[in-house]
Amino acid sequence: MNGASLPLAQLLAPAVRWDPARGYDLQRPLIDRALAAGVGGFILAGGETEAVRALTKDLQRRSRTPLLIAADMERGAGQQFAGATGLPPLAAIASLGDPEAVRRAARLTAREARTVGVNWDLAPVCDLDVLPENPVVGTRSLGADAALVADLAGEWIDACQSEGVLACAKHFPGHGRTAADSHDELPVVATDAETLFAQDLAPFRAAIESGVGSMMTAHVAYPALDPSGLPATLSREMLQWLLRQRMRYEGLVVSDALSMKGLLRAVPAPQGGSQGGSQGGSTGAEGAAAVRAVQAGCDMLLAPSDVDATVAALDQALRSRMLDAERVQQALRRRLKWAQWVSPPNEYRRPSMTDTGLGAQLADRVVRAERGAVAALRGVVDVLTVDDDAAPGAPAPDERARPASTRRQLADALRIAGVQARAVDSAEGASGSTLVIALFGECGPSKGRAGHSAETRAAVSAACAAAARSARDAVVVLFGHPRLAAAIPDAPSVVCAWSGDRVMQDAAARWLARRK
Repeated sequence: MNGASLPLAQLLAPAVRWDPARGYDLQRPLIDRALAAGVGGFILAGGETEAVRALTKDLQRRSRTPLLIAADMERGAGQQFAGATGLPPLAAIASLGDPEAVRRAARLTAREARTVGVNWDLAPVCDLDVLPENPVVGTRSLGADAALVADLAGEWIDACQSEGVLACAKHFPGHGRTAADSHDELPVVATDAETLFAQDLAPFRAAIESGVGSMMTAHVAYPALDPSGLPATLSREMLQWLLRQRMRYEGLVVSDALSMKGLLRAVPAPQGGSQGGSQGGSTGAEGAAAVRAVQAGCDMLLAPSDVDATVAALDQALRSRMLDAERVQQALRRRLKWAQWVSPPNEYRRPSMTDTGLGAQLADRVVRAERGAVAALRGVVDVLTVDDDAAPGAPAPDERARPASTRRQLADALRIAGVQARAVDSAEGASGSTLVIALFGECGPSKGRAGHSAETRAAVSAACAAAARSARDAVVVLFGHPRLAAAIPDAPSVVCAWSGDRVMQDAAARWLARRK
């Protein structure tokens, strides 16, 4: 096969997003173009399980090559797909100190993914949670201790891949020390090489030892590992010498989303290219980034904004010999190997009722009192929502990327648990009753901060003060990282529920209801 006839589109996996009103209908033109081009996979963001199952079956049937169909399922298949089981964040599960809980979570995720035709889980996160101000890691990480994260990541990978679903260790060589968000800018980690090798790379070494099939690169620069200042995604020094040669990794190397500004700002602006392309990056810049990522050692490129333009850029680079044909063929062989590996035989287990009950069990286990004693609930319980993710300056949450998770779920779940509860918009209420402050605020793409805003903290303080004036008990339910409790000192008691997903709101309600 000569360079000009290589199926370059197989290196791409475009994103397909669910729309609550139209399902996948709005994505049909993109899907049709991608299949016509011959892409090697897709990333699914959101959907209802029956619709996902129908879509993945149709994609595989129409494709000329076996497809890798991925989803971000760090918190179980329910993180993306309505009707599947949601799980607590990895940090919450890790906090139990129970490796078997990690294995069971991974097995459940993989089994549910396979039932809807998803064969690639973009998890686990192997980044260390060592920088509290990191705006994108937080509860996604298995923790701060490198040895523990390494052990638990290995457990997750082994259990996931034992169910026939490809796992993905991310974000190599470690996103835990970044104070900037690679969705918006290029973070630079100035940590010395000795520390990176001893700590940050340890989970990735464990992932390799566990046989992980894929590894995702970070759009982050590490001058101690590559003095050129290139992000890992574009760095031959990190991908070829460090990962392939020194760490002896032979699996699939995949980029983080190609459209992220942290990557695009690391490539020269193309001559004559516009700067206003979709998702914050020009099509020309994405093409240039794609070429350089494959040159550096990436085998697949995730979430390109424009499949045709990216293929054209790769083709032009191949024809001009800027891109080596053997490097492309190597990437194509790796992709095909793993796509064939996950081709679904019938003998893989479907989730049992015991499996699907795991989500609620794990969620109940991780909810904990973080500060103060929580008094018994009294009277009609008022639930006041303070949502940092909707605070001024924060982007609107993208409900297409996961099942709708109403911020009012806690009040509904309390009523289901037998508590007289109501959602309110004010902290004022009857003396002697309980005020529950549902405080939402997690790390997220382009949010720009790890902690709560000043406005959010002020709102919680004001609510606690109002409750005190009315002689009411007040308890804050923190749907976020437990360390954020330290920033709300006015709350007499804080319960940590780790994330705002429905499964965690339900678990928090059960935890509170036991204190009636």
